Amino acid sequence: MSLRVFILAGEPSGDRLGGALMAGLKQLAPGVQFDGIGGALMAEQGLVSRFPMDELSVMGLAEVLPKYRHLKRRIRETSAAVLETRPDVLITIDSPDFSLRVARQVKEHSNIRTVHYVAPSVWAWRPKRAGKMAQVIDHVLALLPFEPPLMEAAGMDCDFVGHPVVAEPQASEAEIAAFRAEFQLGDAPFVLALPGSRRSEVARLAPVFGAALQQFCRSHPDYRIAVPAAAPVADAVRDAMQDWPEATVLLDPNRFDPPLAKAHKRAAFATADLALAASGTVSLELAASATPMVIAYRFQWLTWQIMKRMALIDTVTLVNLVSDTRVVPECLGPDCTPAKIAAELKNLAAAPRAQHEAMALTMDRLGLGGEAPGLRAARAVLERLPQT
Repeated sequence: MSLRVFILAGEPSGDRLGGALMAGLKQLAPGVQFDGIGGALMAEQGLVSRFPMDELSVMGLAEVLPKYRHLKRRIRETSAAVLETRPDVLITIDSPDFSLRVARQVKEHSNIRTVHYVAPSVWAWRPKRAGKMAQVIDHVLALLPFEPPLMEAAGMDCDFVGHPVVAEPQASEAEIAAFRAEFQLGDAPFVLALPGSRRSEVARLAPVFGAALQQFCRSHPDYRIAVPAAAPVADAVRDAMQDWPEATVLLDPNRFDPPLAKAHKRAAFATADLALAASGTVSLELAASATPMVIAYRFQWLTWQIMKRMALIDTVTLVNLVSDTRVVPECLGPDCTPAKIAAELKNLAAAPRAQHEAMALTMDRLGLGGEAPGLRAARAVLERLPQT
């Protein structure tokens, strides 16, 4: 009898993880059957989603309130479907507001094995989440190498399966040449500016980034600025760039076919001399391309006050955490000012190689050169399934 897997993702990043995991399961367990919720990449692997994944991508504080009843109904429907179909394993991917509620309802009425892909960042804040999660999750697939002991201490099985960034393709020389020609960059050095992928982030960060880059360009007039915007916020980034240096080009993915837009982004990351980026997983994308970076982020006042009191770590940058260094400078909260950012960019331009060793170590620790994360995740799921 073939393996039956109920798998669910609630946002595009989870869909990418789910698609790779499903491909790995198909390779290791031919004939595996899938049911659940996912997006386009999971559909490519054979999943017929029970409802559009987009309905779950609103799981944010402000966005969730108007759709709270609808989302509660989807949670009930999903858990009922799991209980009805009795799969060999339920795999939930990130999106804890949805995923863990489904897992809780399933566990209340069954002993179906539950696997959660992406460990909660208990190493950063709210460590008690691990114990609460252990009430409904049997096995965790972790993206970061220091997470398994934390999950195991809470009572769950946990395997580090590698971070998906190590499986992302890197730009070819032809792609880099085509990118520089398309945006008329010639051989000029340039800074990659990444002010976030949400409109709220762009609104808070773009004016600060622009002012910082103005200061930087006054002392480094040969530098250009390239801004690879996320498709949903490209118009907001364009509007915010009115006061940026004249030597700025916008990489608007909406202007190109998706494969070409992705090639442009790969090339921009690969050939940039420096980067100024919002805090987040983008630091790992930059590390994969060996692009030295300054991380900056401006929080709302209340959020910053809460974070200062609850944070368990002294850096928010994953490159610093994974490499166990502090070589990537951060301008956070009240330090997210044009003057401080510009000063860090100038220091980085003078000594960009200081970060290279830490970035290479980060990629090595995240699994670069080893088995693909999706395949590792599939193997971990199968190896820990109860033998019947």
